[in-house]
Amino acid sequence: MNFHVIQHVSFETAGLLGELIRTKGHSLRTTTVFNGEPLPSLRDVDGLIVMGGPMSIHDEADYPWLVAEKELIAAAIRDGKRVLGICLGAQLIAAVCGAHVYRAPQKEIGWWPVKRADGTETIVFHWHGETFDLPDGAVLLASTKACVNQAFTIGDRVLGIQFHPEVTEEIIRGMLVHEGWELEEDAGSPYVQGADQILEGARKMAVLDSEWIEWVAKWLKL
Repeated sequence: MNFHVIQHVSFETAGLLGELIRTKGHSLRTTTVFNGEPLPSLRDVDGLIVMGGPMSIHDEADYPWLVAEKELIAAAIRDGKRVLGICLGAQLIAAVCGAHVYRAPQKEIGWWPVKRADGTETIVFHWHGETFDLPDGAVLLASTKACVNQAFTIGDRVLGIQFHPEVTEEIIRGMLVHEGWELEEDAGSPYVQGADQILEGARKMAVLDSEWIEWVAKWLKL
């Protein structure tokens, strides 16, 4: 299969997910929109993967490529492609499917448990300050106390995940370098961990969020 990643910032790559796609023998290409690269044609794309980023889906004035990217995501969904959105990517999917995206009541940064629809919990990595309503027809897969809508599907070809199952320690360190000011700004918030705690979690993450990356791999038919 041919997968294509839309990457919004240098440090939020496809990470573990990209490694799995290549290991399974599939094609993986990346468009770095922050470098001005043009968005791909969907003709040769089987699966579109939309990554995270610190910007809002509403920041079109500062990031004009968001306009064309939303059109691409909507077209991919209409064409029946597999579309996976992570964090900002999930918010973009929600938006193009008609749902409202807005500032969350509180930020969620660090290693926090998500509860699946079946009641089981898994520790995963979060870094987000916005959330979304579920699009019409979406099925909720996972929630947290701070942010109800953490993962959803629309049919069997669209998947949005608010948290970050793809992160590696390198990605997390990049987030801390470029977005670490949020930890100080929101110090004391009940769902914002400090840098040391985040890094400690990163060193243990092989046993923390592997369940979700494996689940995503199965959903992508890897």
